[in-house]
Amino acid sequence: MTTAAPPVPSLTSVFVRLKLSLLKNGLKQSGGRTAAYVFSVVFAAVFGAVLLLGFVLLRGHTDAATVTVLLAGILALAWTVMPLFIASGDETLDPSRLVMLPLRPRPLVRALLVASLVGVGPVFTLIVSIGAVLALAHGAAGTVAAVLAVPLVVLVCVALSRSVAAANVRLLTSRKGRDLAVLSGLVIAVGMQLVNFGAQRLSQAGGLTAVEPAAGVVGWLPPASAISAVDAAARGEYAVAAAKLLLTAAALAGLVHWWQRSLVRLMVEPDGSTVGAASEPAKDKASSGLLGRILPGGRTGTVMERSLRYIWRDPKTKAAWVTSLAIGAIVPVFNALQGTGTIYFACFASGMLGIQMYNQFGQDTSAFWMVAQTIATKADAYAELRARALALLTVTVPYTALVTAVTAGMLDAWHQLPEALGVAFALLGAMMATGAVASATFPYSIPQDSAYKNVAPGQGGLAWISIFGGMVSAAVLCAPVIGLTLFLHLADHEDLLWLLLPGGVLYGGLITWAGLKLAAPRVSGRLPEILAAVSKG
Repeated sequence: MTTAAPPVPSLTSVFVRLKLSLLKNGLKQSGGRTAAYVFSVVFAAVFGAVLLLGFVLLRGHTDAATVTVLLAGILALAWTVMPLFIASGDETLDPSRLVMLPLRPRPLVRALLVASLVGVGPVFTLIVSIGAVLALAHGAAGTVAAVLAVPLVVLVCVALSRSVAAANVRLLTSRKGRDLAVLSGLVIAVGMQLVNFGAQRLSQAGGLTAVEPAAGVVGWLPPASAISAVDAAARGEYAVAAAKLLLTAAALAGLVHWWQRSLVRLMVEPDGSTVGAASEPAKDKASSGLLGRILPGGRTGTVMERSLRYIWRDPKTKAAWVTSLAIGAIVPVFNALQGTGTIYFACFASGMLGIQMYNQFGQDTSAFWMVAQTIATKADAYAELRARALALLTVTVPYTALVTAVTAGMLDAWHQLPEALGVAFALLGAMMATGAVASATFPYSIPQDSAYKNVAPGQGGLAWISIFGGMVSAAVLCAPVIGLTLFLHLADHEDLLWLLLPGGVLYGGLITWAGLKLAAPRVSGRLPEILAAVSKG
């Protein structure tokens, strides 16, 4: 008597269990990861509950449709860009791991779509969608449209995220993809500034009226069109509601089809970047190009070129520079747009860019031993530090001048441009000086195997002392220029304020020279200690 074979589980159930296993095993890797996940769950639950309550209170309000449709559009945008920044932290976003399995495209897409609904993000999206339709649904037609809209919104958001990830998986798993992950902090910072600016604009009288045209456009873009369909059905516009629901369903079908084609192409075609690299003839790597021709000769030009190439090629260094460049412009520009700024906010650009001088040797990591081999005297150390400072100044000086000029133009304060530039350049020089001393005294390692850790374990105190201690010292060193500026204003000597520009440039140059001279003996005398500190990551 033969026993019946056990039923074969469906592919969808297998992928759901696989997603749960990946989640459970990932939480077991470290306490920090577990704490981060618990925090994300609590934050999503609290924030989702607040939004749900807000939607309920918004029910019946004249601006309910505008708010809900725009929030649905923002939510879809977040799902679109999310894979570009968390692909390295979510193994399920990389379908290339399934290449060797005999799976057909349609069942695979169905299984992956259902498994994608397991997680904090889809649950949060479900809560937001339910709250949005609660604010808009009235009558039987509105209720029917709401019942159809909620799953459509969730499915479109998830399908949108997965199709973008599948189409760009080779980019996201490459070095450029890791660069994108490192830059996620910049996106959050810029996004917070935009949200802050938008909230202040909307808080003004009639603020929501200004965004009603935008809500009308977004209401025809899936998945926000499904939310807009609920409002149309509640108002008796049944044809419009049906059209918007069909548009959302068509978008879902199109996204699933695009996702399926991307999976098929990923699993049957070779990696084009590898094939191209193998077929291209080898290029001369020794040619330094335009950068090597315009820089000075000798050690100075070599070190400057190396530092500038670090900025362009090293993911951590590139992320730090892009973040500093963006935030250094965001603070003065957005304050000027809000009408609350001053031209002296442009000094924020000097401060953010001057931070790049700190921990100069940390970006070298263990390769600092090659630099150490070239430093035999204090003069060699001074030449090394001077060249690194010059590389930074080639970017920071014109950028500081640009941000200050833009801020002056937006505030119509051109008469204050010379004094603001003088203070900004003096602060930049002070940051160069204190950064050189901090690099020699408090070096620390920058881990290269983690996109989210900028300090090696056990060296957090060194990083805090180096950066914040240096910033306070730089502010103290700028006291003479700041004091002179205050004196000229209080003494009603505005006609002499233009002297702050040459004075600030001269003072910044002198303080930079003094800082480099002070740091050079420390570098030449602490080479083994510096190498040990920057090699821990």
